[in-house]
Amino acid sequence: MNIKKLTITLSGEILVDISFKLHSSLALVGQSGSGKSLTLKALLGMLPQEMQLELETESDFKLEVGESIAFIPQNPFTALSPLTKIKKQFFIETSRVTELFEEVGLSLDLLERFPPELSGGQLQRVVIAMALSKRPKLLLLDEPTTALDPDTRIMIIELLKKLQDKEQFRMLFVTHDIASAKNLCEDICVLKSGKVVEYGKMSQVIQAPKDQYTKTLIEANFANRDFRK
Repeated sequence: MNIKKLTITLSGEILVDISFKLHSSLALVGQSGSGKSLTLKALLGMLPQEMQLELETESDFKLEVGESIAFIPQNPFTALSPLTKIKKQFFIETSRVTELFEEVGLSLDLLERFPPELSGGQLQRVVIAMALSKRPKLLLLDEPTTALDPDTRIMIIELLKKLQDKEQFRMLFVTHDIASAKNLCEDICVLKSGKVVEYGKMSQVIQAPKDQYTKTLIEANFANRDFRK
């Protein structure tokens, strides 16, 4: 998948002007205001009406939200109705729900519960199951591990890796958490002020960042110097 051109403007001012390739899994990282959230909204068709989008893509599938594209939000509560049982929020055959719950490691009895009765990690796995229900080609993730405790964060990252191996979807992981992205994504694209300042293999960029901005981001994400191992 090749995003040949993604330009977002507002009243003639260019907010984002980037391009990148998504081979398997790509982390889109940057500080607040870097343009990563706008990029995600553009791909989801959720930009404010006053913003203009110019998008040129090259892909082996049609970019269609709800079909070939699925989305996992930062807060799973935003994707679920708190007053509706989990089972009522799936609009697919029961056999597929059962299959998905097994894949994400959830007990089927949770289908009879309401979202507020589940933990954050359980809710995130429910949302992952929902996102995969139509076997998407592209999974967009918006900071899906930010609100989780460290152990649950690791579990969700490992789960996403396992699911990608099985379901064969591509991932675009929008985050400021390079530590999590390092364990999930093959490639990294660093944004600053709506521009790409560094792009390449995750391992290579982590080992030897070329841009000072990237270096600062990496060092701010790790408590010690072991991140290059």
